Amino acid sequence: MTQPFRLEFQVRDYELDMQGIVNNGVYFNYLEHARHEYLQAKGVDFAALTRDGIHLVVIRSELDYKAPLKSGDRFAVEVTTERLGKIRFGFRQRVIRLADDKVMLEGLITGTALNERGRPYISPAIESLFEA
Repeated sequence: MTQPFRLEFQVRDYELDMQGIVNNGVYFNYLEHARHEYLQAKGVDFAALTRDGIHLVVIRSELDYKAPLKSGDRFAVEVTTERLGKIRFGFRQRVIRLADDKVMLEGLITGTALNERGRPYISPAIESLFEA
């Protein structure tokens, strides 16, 4: 198995809720940013695909919150990909607090690609994510 893509972050105060922990919805932003950076690192130009009429879309998000991040916590988001079917692919993601390597969140984001007519289309760029 290959090493996961890893992107580091730090919690900002405005991401906290009244309890002083990262709001659950903010994790979606962390995960999305890491996916976009992962795609770019793999040579998949998200913006160019969109200009070409290919739209990468999320069709399902499954998140398991293990423990909360707090103000100032440094953490990493890991990303790996897998095929989930002929037209679906998954991004397995984990949020790991750097101070103690504790897994704070595990998630599976399921996506597909649609062509300009809204029909499923897995482009060669996306196929390249699953090559050995």
